[in-house]
Formats: sequence, structure tokens, C-alpha cells
Amino acid sequence: MRLQGTTAGDAAAPAAGLAAFAVRITLACAALCAAAAAGAQTRVDFVLNRGPSGDHAPYYFAKKRGWYVKEGIDLSFEPGRGSAQATQKVGAGASPIGVSDMGGVLVARGKGADLVAVFNVQANSPQGLYWLKRSGITSVRDLAGRRIGNPAGDGARTMWPALARSNGIDPASVTWVDVEAGSRVAALKAKSIDATTALFDAHPVFQRALGDDMGFIAWKDAGLNPYGNSVIVNADFLARNRPLVDRFVKVTQRAFAACVAQPEPCVQALVEANGALKFDIELTHWKLLETLMDDRHSRGVALGIHDDARMKADYELMAASVGFDKPFDVKRAYTNEFLDRNVRMVR
Repeated sequence: MRLQGTTAGDAAAPAAGLAAFAVRITLACAALCAAAAAGAQTRVDFVLNRGPSGDHAPYYFAKKRGWYVKEGIDLSFEPGRGSAQATQKVGAGASPIGVSDMGGVLVARGKGADLVAVFNVQANSPQGLYWLKRSGITSVRDLAGRRIGNPAGDGARTMWPALARSNGIDPASVTWVDVEAGSRVAALKAKSIDATTALFDAHPVFQRALGDDMGFIAWKDAGLNPYGNSVIVNADFLARNRPLVDRFVKVTQRAFAACVAQPEPCVQALVEANGALKFDIELTHWKLLETLMDDRHSRGVALGIHDDARMKADYELMAASVGFDKPFDVKRAYTNEFLDRNVRMVR
């Protein structure tokens, strides 16, 4: 039996219309959800300790892979001009998160800066001293009365008193000269400075430029091996954004582990984002960083951990060598709470 005035096609029309309407609703919901997801992103300015280099590859890799965005973090990089500058910016809240030398962070805390380290990058000091052998310098002690050149905001200046005293010389016995990072070799050759400081990954540059005339000592071999660079967070920002910092640290920790396992994609991500960099050079830089990341705590407890005993020793070293305007509980200067203890250093 068929109702008068209707056909099979007429009966199908309402169903087709409903189906089309359902599709439109689904697409609209998808668009709204995508917009909501985009709106949920929190912009985070991340100040580096210097210009982008191999040791920054994991951050760029994680950003390229969308790991930060997936956690609601729109990460923006700001090239730095030394650890001291990065410490100042994060301490002042001008940048919420950054990378800086841990010794300088402790000194800044001792001056009232409210900073918290949340992820250790370098379990060993990355600092080195360079000079020309023909200058007659053979050790840190020979730098007394000499000129040391490096960038004005370099973290080595903050740490120098500790190195000087551990080698039996007066920290004030040297003269500091402002030299841009890219001009250090030329300044040595021109004898406008007698020595310079540089991080671990500059070593091949000095070797190529100075050859057999290169004098060098790593700070860790000169009696000073505190923690090197760490990721630091402004304490007020941390208090207001604890879940966000937790997600940031876990993504960063995973990225560093991934780059140790397979560095080439990480370095490629860095180079793609910074066109002036060369893949082979930055890959060498990254592999040098791996040796600084490696210690028994990063291997046995968690990648990125600050060991309590080492931090206590670093605090005492800086208190004795540099001094703090305001002594503080060193455990307030770092936290391991955001680390995944299942992610460890594996080489």
C-alpha cells in the first residue's frame, strides 16, 4: 500500500536531507574543535643561552614534530647573548623559560632572583680556556696579570672567581675584555687578549684556527666541574603555570632522549629552522654535548636530573668562591618533580 501523492523518492528525500545536515554539523564541530585547540595554545618565549647551535637541537626537533603544540605550548625561540643575559631575562620575568649555566643561576638566586631549574642539560661543565702556547701560558695560574676576552654577558665571567680560587689565584688579578663570540680567535691572534673562554662545541673551531699553537684546558680538568647549562623557569611563572611547565619538561626530556638515540633528524630540524647553520658542524656539536650530558645520575636515575648532593656541593663552592648577597636553601633553586624517571641517558 502506498500513500496518495508520495513516491519512494519522496520518502528518501527527508532521510537524505537529514544525512546532509548531519555531515554539515560534523564538519562544523570539527572546525570548532580545531579552533578551540588552536585557541588553547599558550605562547611561551624561550630564551637561549646564545645563538642556536647543536646543543639546542632537541627543542627544535620537538617543535618540528609538533610535540609542544600537542601539549598546548606555542614555543617561540629567542637567541641569547650569553648565559648571564638569559638568567637576567628569566629572573626579571621578561622571558618565562630559558637556558643558562647553573652556577650563574645560583649566583643570581643569591642576589634575589627567583629562578628554578627544572631540567639539567649538562651534567658536566662545558667551559674551556684557550690561549696561544707561544704566550707562555700553561695553566690557569699563569693567567694572573693577563687579559681574558669573551662576550660581556658570558656565564664564564660569573664562574671565574670559583675557577681562579680553586687554582690559587686572585680572581681580580685578570682583566676582562669584551669580545664578541665570533671574534675570539682573531683577538687571540692579534694579541689584543691573552686568553679566552669558550664552550665545548667551539673546540674544533679553535683547533682548526690555531693548530699546534693552541693551548687549552677544560674547566672540569682544572678543578671545577659544577653542573653546566640547565633549563630554568621564572618562579612566578612556574607558580601560575605548573601543569604547563610539567608538560614542557616532559616533552623536552623525551626530545633529548630521542636525539641521543638518533641525532640526525634532530640536527636537521635545527638547521632547517636556522638556515645559516651547517649540518655537519652542528652534528659534531651535538655529539660533543652528549659527553657532557652523561653521568651516573642521568644514566641511572633520570635524564635531566639535578642530584641533591651535587647541587649542595655546587652551592657551597659558589658561596665560598663568589659569595651570596642572600644565602638560601639550594633545594629551592631546582626541582626534579617534572621528570619522567623512566627516561634515562642511553648511549
